[in-house]
Amino acid sequence: MRLHHLRVFLGLEVKDRLVKKGNAMVLVREAVGLTLRAARTSQGRTLRDVARAARVSLGYLSEVERGQKEASSELLNAICSALGLSLSGVFSDVSIELASHESVTLTVVDAA
Repeated sequence: MRLHHLRVFLGLEVKDRLVKKGNAMVLVREAVGLTLRAARTSQGRTLRDVARAARVSLGYLSEVERGQKEASSELLNAICSALGLSLSGVFSDVSIELASHESVTLTVVDAA
């Protein structure tokens, strides 16, 4: 089951938390963090457990999950590996979340 679908199934949709008040901008680091947190909690794992497996500090992993730090590709790959996820799968799920917040702009063309 894909992580996005797992979050929907578990009722862990995060759309409301991704949109800033008064600003429709979605931060990629927040979407990544929420995706990683959803995976970790769905596995019943602690921050300490995943941080140890990924060889990152607990504080750093917490900041990544809260969208306060943007992890390098190397560290993000280590965190994904610790969670048993592929990096491409996480990016795919993040892409789905981001796309769900993008608005469609319609342009009216005068036919006359």
